[in-house]
Amino acid sequence: MLYDHIAVNGQGHLTISGYDAEALAAQYGTPLMVLDESVVRSRCRVYREAMAEALPAGSLPLYASKALSFKRIYQLAAQEGLGVDAVSAGELYTALKAGFPMDKVYFHGSNKTDFEISFAMEHGVGCFVCDSADELRAVEAEAARRGLRQRLLLRLTPGIDPHTHVKINTGRIDSKFGAAIETGQAEALLREALDCAHVEVLGYHCHIGSQIFDHAPFCDAAALMLDFAAAMERKHGYHAAVLNLGGGMAVPYVAADPRIDYAANIRKIGALVRETCGRLGIEPPAVLMEPGRSLVADACVTLYTVGAIKEIPGFKNYVSIDGGMTDNPRYTLYQSAYTVYLANRMNETAAGRYTVAGRCCESGDLIQEDVSLPRPRRGDLVAVLTTGAYNYAMASNYNRVPRPAIVMLGENGPYTAVRRESLDDLIANDL
Repeated sequence: MLYDHIAVNGQGHLTISGYDAEALAAQYGTPLMVLDESVVRSRCRVYREAMAEALPAGSLPLYASKALSFKRIYQLAAQEGLGVDAVSAGELYTALKAGFPMDKVYFHGSNKTDFEISFAMEHGVGCFVCDSADELRAVEAEAARRGLRQRLLLRLTPGIDPHTHVKINTGRIDSKFGAAIETGQAEALLREALDCAHVEVLGYHCHIGSQIFDHAPFCDAAALMLDFAAAMERKHGYHAAVLNLGGGMAVPYVAADPRIDYAANIRKIGALVRETCGRLGIEPPAVLMEPGRSLVADACVTLYTVGAIKEIPGFKNYVSIDGGMTDNPRYTLYQSAYTVYLANRMNETAAGRYTVAGRCCESGDLIQEDVSLPRPRRGDLVAVLTTGAYNYAMASNYNRVPRPAIVMLGENGPYTAVRRESLDDLIANDL
């Protein structure tokens, strides 16, 4: 199987950490997102322990909550000793209501509104990640109005192409994020920030992209950022105490994908940081990283009930499910690969290749094409693996379809962490 916590029981049913997928679907209904708490906790510990061992003092993983944001996930991050990366007032508010310590929150976003800047300061957000000169001026003005000094990192663009999908590549010079080092805009942003009376610049941030299997692009980005830090220290006398290298480590979605040793990657990045700082003659900064997908993606399986089956001889076979792009738009957006099983008939031989189609009135509402499956029947259970990241987080109510429930598998058994939306929820804001 793709992951150690996925197996098949004696009844031929898919199991998730020992729990029968068909029994979970019968108890909680479908579509259903099943998230294994132990997998999330284990991956948090891998990052936290490897970073403590391999990186300078003060280094810390920050959960990139854009991957999956709901109250319980912030509580797990807090319990496991992580900080949090948030990108909107909504994510900040969810973390706040979950009881997450706001001084360990790093506030991202390429276009923070005046309301969001004020909201973040009002609730004691620990650090802003400043994306532009316009934002810097807005943060300075709001901090001055409140009579405080706001800590921040400057988001820079190192000019790295990690050769991932163009829509999740964020490190190139022409990215919408950050200030480019190569054009001189990064230095100009630093000079302006150092002149601000109500801003404390802790250091720099970069993020090169997502779903990156190789450690080398992260090392390349770290080397470029440290070169810049050393140049600014020589030129302006400013020492960056913090370097945030962002997130982006991959997870395997299908059997052909490589397996990632996250701790080994972190050790390689740590060795590069120490060697580069030694060569440049600068004090190594504390290193922050922002894992999101690699903490939650493979912890989750989404279960669907099969409805219509349509076989078009000589062309294509469709198996329709009771979810789709409303809970998982990634195939529509990126043609993302997924592992798909007929969860209640795991031991049966494949009868053909099927396209798993969603329920929305869109031709592009597909989850995966050309999947080998036993001949599906109405009422069967389809399982899609690796759905913890950018699935529920990107879910919508298109066609007025309610969003699914999230059930967590905890040490004391399954529990509902996010209830299924009701029809009344859909009209709650209608006047």
